[in-house]
Amino acid sequence: MHIIKLNATDSTNSYLKRLFVNEDVPDYTAVVTKLQTDGRGQMGTVWDAEASKNLTFSVYKDISGYDLENPFYISMVTSLALIKTLRFFSITKLSVKWPNDILAENKKICGILIENVVKQNKFTSSIIGIGLNLNQVEFNNLPKASSLKMITGRIFDLDEVANVIINNLKYYFNILKKGQTDVLKTKYESFLFRKNKPSTFKSDEGLVFSGFIKGVSNSGNLQILLEDEIVKEFDLKTITLLY
Repeated sequence: MHIIKLNATDSTNSYLKRLFVNEDVPDYTAVVTKLQTDGRGQMGTVWDAEASKNLTFSVYKDISGYDLENPFYISMVTSLALIKTLRFFSITKLSVKWPNDILAENKKICGILIENVVKQNKFTSSIIGIGLNLNQVEFNNLPKASSLKMITGRIFDLDEVANVIINNLKYYFNILKKGQTDVLKTKYESFLFRKNKPSTFKSDEGLVFSGFIKGVSNSGNLQILLEDEIVKEFDLKTITLLY
C-alpha cells in the first residue's frame, strides 16, 4: 500500500493531482495530511478539520480498465467502502445523505469529494478525497457535525482507519469492475438518508417543497416522489435536501 504522509498541504486532492501530472502514480496511492489548509467539499464548500485530529486524505484510482458510463458509481463505491469501514469499528445508525455525505445518528461524520480524469471521452482515473471526523470533539457553528470519538468515547488511530478504508475501496471497486452495478446501486440506496420518509427540499430558485426520496438514477440524480404521484429526478446543482 503506497501512502504519502504530509504534515500540511493545501488539499490532498490537489496534491495528488499535481503528483499525477508529473509522474506515474501506482493504483490506490494515498496522500494523508495532518493539516489541510484549503480543504474542499462538494460544490465549492470548505472542509474544516482540526489538525491531527481527523483523517483527511485522498486516494488515486486507475479506472482505465473499467467499462464505466456513469461516474456516480465511484461515489457509490466510496460511500459503501466508508460504511463498511465504520461498521468494522462498531459505528451504527449509518446513512448516506445524498449524494455522498456519511451520517451517523443523523449527524455528518464524513464528506467525500471525487474528481475524475477524462481522456478521449473515457474515464481513466479518479481522485477520491475523504474527510472523516475521528478524534475532534468541538465543531464551532456546525451543530450537525459529529465524530467517531463523540459517538464512542474512544480515540482512533488514523493510520489504522485509513488502511481499512483503502482495503474496502478495493473490495467495492472489484465489484464495480465485474460490472455488478445493480448490486452497488441497491446497497447504496438501502442506506439513503430519509428514503421513503416525508422530506423537505429547496430548489436552486429558492422554492421549498416536499416529497419522498425513492432512490437514485444511474447518473446519480435523486429520484423524488412528489405530491402529484410523479417521480421526478433532480441533480446536485438544482436541489438541496433540508434536514
